[in-house]
Amino acid sequence: MIGYVAVHYLVNRKRQAAISVVGVMLGVAFFIAISGMLQGMHQFFIKRLVDSYPHVMISDEFREPEAQPVVLRYPDAMTVIRGLKPKEETQGIRNYRQIVEGLKEMPALTYSPITSGQVFLRYGGRDVSTTLYGVDPRLERNASKLARDMKIGRIENLMTTSNGIILGRAMAEKIGLGMGARLNVISPVGLIMQMKVVGIFDSGVTQVDSGTSYANIKKVQVLQNKVDKINQINIRLEDVDSAPAVATVLERKYRYKAESWQEAFKNIFELFVVQNGIMYTTVCVILLVAGFGIYNIISSSVMEKYRDIAILKSMGFSESDVIGIFFWQGVVIGIIGVFAGWACGAVLVEILASIKLSLNKDVAVRMDGFPMFRSVWLYAAGGIMGLLSAAFAAWIPARRAARLHPVDIIRGASG
Repeated sequence: MIGYVAVHYLVNRKRQAAISVVGVMLGVAFFIAISGMLQGMHQFFIKRLVDSYPHVMISDEFREPEAQPVVLRYPDAMTVIRGLKPKEETQGIRNYRQIVEGLKEMPALTYSPITSGQVFLRYGGRDVSTTLYGVDPRLERNASKLARDMKIGRIENLMTTSNGIILGRAMAEKIGLGMGARLNVISPVGLIMQMKVVGIFDSGVTQVDSGTSYANIKKVQVLQNKVDKINQINIRLEDVDSAPAVATVLERKYRYKAESWQEAFKNIFELFVVQNGIMYTTVCVILLVAGFGIYNIISSSVMEKYRDIAILKSMGFSESDVIGIFFWQGVVIGIIGVFAGWACGAVLVEILASIKLSLNKDVAVRMDGFPMFRSVWLYAAGGIMGLLSAAFAAWIPARRAARLHPVDIIRGASG
């Protein structure tokens, strides 16, 4: 009976009800589409970064500088010592072979010792700066996706070709280099080595492709004057989410700074939080506007149905029955709006997924279109938000209707 009366009242206000349904529909649809797009882009961006950078990197530095001997000798001294020569640290990771042996015993990871440094590539009268990574191709194949990113040549060419070098696609295009080209590599210590291009890779991350190159670790050690020394160890994990825990264990054990990919890109994750805040605020405003529409319909219905409310109460309808009549009007609007929003949201997701983007090749991470995230949880969350908005908007006027006294209504009408 309550449902019949609620639907009857709602049918009498078709136009206003339709507008409210559209409001809920748009709120739910935009929530699904915008959430799918942002979550898709976040996952796409993180996947590219995780694929292009080590999951954990051990570097030849300490998170906190080692205390100088004079500070250790006089920890509570009140005097100031001037002209103190700091203790010189040996470049590179000391006893790195011990660390490598320890990594061999750890499951579900691969590693690659690296000697890296800035060099200049000189070709055709042009000098271009790049970070040159010296790697062991056999270890690097499993510790990174460089082998998969190779567009021309193979990573093993670093072993079979004397003084071979692998360049990023953007770097090769910038200075006009191709396979087999020879160029001079100039190190900061003044050493010059002629090297041959034996491969070109494309990671999809412009910063990597335009500023990174690879060579055999022995050659880079000679160029950097770091014979038999490494300055970082890159680690790749099967479970990328365990990177912070693994980094903490390694840093406590070996003291060298171990940085997880989550720590390295912490600022980017904070930007994602801001984007999500903007998105949810926008959707909430849409649903709030839809809620005002529902509130307006139920309030107008209550004002118009004073005499009906008096008659229903005099017939024995309780306050909860009256609340139910007007509350279910809002719920019905919400349910219809949610189902319509799900359908509209699904269509919007597919439309956005089909859009092709023509981005500048210098953007940080290249993509051909909007990477959309599809999940039933997005539909569930959008539906819950839509229903809660509709229910709350209907509850307030429904409570007001239930508190009306039949005698006061009849007296007011007769007066």
